[in-house]
Amino acid sequence: MQALYEALERGKVGIFESPTGTGKSLSLICGALSWLRDFEDRRRKETAALLQDGEGALSATASLSSPVPWGSSSAEPDWVADFVQKKAERDLVSKLKVDELKRKKREERLELIRNNVQLKYAMKRKNCEEDEVFKLLQFSKDGKEELTGDPEEEKLIVAEYESDDESKTKSKPCADDDNEDDDLVEEHITKIYYCSRTHSQLAQFVHEVQKSPFSKATSLVTLGSRQTMCINEEVRHLGSIQRINDRCMEMQKNKHEVQHQEEGGKRKRGPHKSVCPYVGATSLQHLRDDLLGAVHDIEQLLTRGRELHSCPYYATRLAIPAAQLVVLPYQMVLHEATRRASGIQLKGQVLIIDEAHNLSDTLSCIHSSELTGAQLCRAHSQLTQYSERYKSRLKAKNLMYIKQILFVVEGLVRALGGKVGQNPQSQTIQSGTEMLTINNFLFKAQIDNINLFKLQRYFEKSMVSRKLCGFMEKYAGSGAYRLNKENRRTEGLNRFLQTLQNRLSSALLAVSSVDQQGSAEAEKALSASPMMQVEGFFMALTNSNADGRVVVNKQGTLSESVVKFLLLNPAVHFARVLSECRAVIIAGGTMQPVSDFKQELLLSAGVGEERITEFSCGHVIAPENILPMVLCSGPCGQELEFTYQNRDTPRMMDEMGRVLSNLCNVVPGGVVCFFPSYDYSRRIISHWEASGILARLANKKKIFQEPKKANQVDQVLTEFSRCIQRCAVDGSGLSGALLFSVVGGKMSEGINFSDDLGRCIVMVGMPYPNIKSPELQEKMSYLDKHLPHAGGKSPGQALIENLCMKAVNQSIGRAIRHRGDYAAIVLCDRRYSRPATHSKLPNWIRARTSAHTTFGPAFAALRKFFIDKKSRQQQT
Repeated sequence: MQALYEALERGKVGIFESPTGTGKSLSLICGALSWLRDFEDRRRKETAALLQDGEGALSATASLSSPVPWGSSSAEPDWVADFVQKKAERDLVSKLKVDELKRKKREERLELIRNNVQLKYAMKRKNCEEDEVFKLLQFSKDGKEELTGDPEEEKLIVAEYESDDESKTKSKPCADDDNEDDDLVEEHITKIYYCSRTHSQLAQFVHEVQKSPFSKATSLVTLGSRQTMCINEEVRHLGSIQRINDRCMEMQKNKHEVQHQEEGGKRKRGPHKSVCPYVGATSLQHLRDDLLGAVHDIEQLLTRGRELHSCPYYATRLAIPAAQLVVLPYQMVLHEATRRASGIQLKGQVLIIDEAHNLSDTLSCIHSSELTGAQLCRAHSQLTQYSERYKSRLKAKNLMYIKQILFVVEGLVRALGGKVGQNPQSQTIQSGTEMLTINNFLFKAQIDNINLFKLQRYFEKSMVSRKLCGFMEKYAGSGAYRLNKENRRTEGLNRFLQTLQNRLSSALLAVSSVDQQGSAEAEKALSASPMMQVEGFFMALTNSNADGRVVVNKQGTLSESVVKFLLLNPAVHFARVLSECRAVIIAGGTMQPVSDFKQELLLSAGVGEERITEFSCGHVIAPENILPMVLCSGPCGQELEFTYQNRDTPRMMDEMGRVLSNLCNVVPGGVVCFFPSYDYSRRIISHWEASGILARLANKKKIFQEPKKANQVDQVLTEFSRCIQRCAVDGSGLSGALLFSVVGGKMSEGINFSDDLGRCIVMVGMPYPNIKSPELQEKMSYLDKHLPHAGGKSPGQALIENLCMKAVNQSIGRAIRHRGDYAAIVLCDRRYSRPATHSKLPNWIRARTSAHTTFGPAFAALRKFFIDKKSRQQQT
């Protein structure tokens, strides 16, 4: 906490490592909120002193000032300079007074909320607040001229688009309209943004805040996606996040249209428009104040939203400016467009990124993009239909930009070796993979003459992707829209025949397997408009030529072929975060090896070495509660080295089976065995099953395997836990359970194997990534070219080792979860004994790790470890 406080005070970028179970979350809370409290107190005192000094200085200068004669020979008369100086002083004092007044009002309001005093809002302000909320929610502007035709189609037409130069001149007069009521636009106070990977980790953090001494005096807001925070059942049941977002925005737009129709007294004819009942301005204000007054997790927030009949998604965003602590998934912070849409301002704020061991990979994934040939052909077809349907009603500039988008999409299809306008599944192309720079890809696709930056701006301003989604939802009944009256007459008959066909095939669909359901979901996803993915790919192509590569992967048919943008330099997107924030804390339970964080994310982003600080603390467990060891050979003397050449030999697989069998004889409770990949896990378990080793293992412990589907993980863990508890009670022949898992899989991160669930963690081999992957080879080449060599190894080689050891450290950290826990960690590969590899283990494990060249002494140490623990438990 002291190191954290100092890092925040000095505006540092800190890399903090604290193993799980050591109170990391509570330390982050207490250290950061203590600093924030002290910082606000200091600034309050400084403001009071400045106000006092400023008013005194103004009164003194006013009494001493005297007029200067007009005939002065100076180029700038003294009275002018004196006037300018006094005006600047007056402006400063006036601003300080306004800021202080706003602060006092905000604190008084929060105090009233915390004392459960019902706040009432005047009806005069209600209409203003309704407009202000709409400004927050609105995504696109309707055209000013009133168009005739189907009202439902009006929202599908892209509004008149202005070029960059025109928008600069025409938008200036409207600037004052956005600031009609300064009281409604709250300034962002100094705050702490706390980010983690999943909503469950964020919920755990919020519960720690609730238990801390800061809970009653801290304004906390938890942010999430619409999919997580929506309470409108009509919208929630849509399932996919894209459909939920589109439906939500449509309902906000309908609300504003209905409101203005009622105010104007005119009502257009047309079908009833659905309006969300949870976004009233007063109810949003009430929920905002409610969540600022007390610390709520997401579940509590959803409950309060239903009670107050108010939307948690928009209420939390309204609460961001006044919140002291904002809790959110780190994807929302790391992506600039998402930050902007969510109202997150990092300027001068503190950012804490927890569970940051995969930060570099996360940045790369967020800013990478992938498109299949089927998606490209579908996007081209849909946009072509859209432009034909509305070409008489679209302005010239809209048509020009739509033609440019079609031209670029056609170029992307051409780069994959196909043609638009034909079935992508029937277009056969020669298989192969090609890695290109961005510029070379643009030349290959023959789209280098298109200004992608202007297209990106057009996508953002026109919302053409959302318009296209609405267009396809309305007209995708039989794959195309109907233009003439004859088609419209037969539309009902076609739908009736389609319904009959669906009913006839329902019996076949009822007996479909899980895999068939998965393919149906994929087809459903494909049927939606892929233009948003195309837009993301266009944005990716605007990166610097040196910072990314484009992979063209041809797979026999155009439909299955893929064009993918790969971000090689995540620092380019992290640099803005680092420059805007006052301080950034990168924290995690296992941050080793730290070298890649410093080189790839910090130094490459322009952060000076003097601004970086590192802190690593040991575990809170007693040293005798952990037994990490490296096994260099097995019971029969076979050397354990699971290289790609050796690991598939029957000799190596049999020896590993004997090692595991011996371990299960002496380890009580649960044993978790990690394999380097799913493929190797399948092969070695099949070999053990054929050789009888698996049966011998099953005689000592019940065997479980990591499931293939994520929704089955909880079920397997529950059965695994019950089996261990049952074996401990009934004293049957089984001593516990054995779980086969995979490094980097569903069980290697975020799962707690505490106490008897994980008395021994076994690591089989070293999980090096696939060196033959074109993406990884390009990443290595990029690092070798742009980063300095250190320790006799190239940055590319260091990347391979760091990726391997990060995965290992995450997996073996699953065992020790609290102060009284104990476990053995067995690393089955002699390569772990190498000094360079050994140095990349976490400090609290490295200090206790011993390497054993023969199996006998290692097995004896293991047996003694568990006998001592058993006897100690019996004594207590």
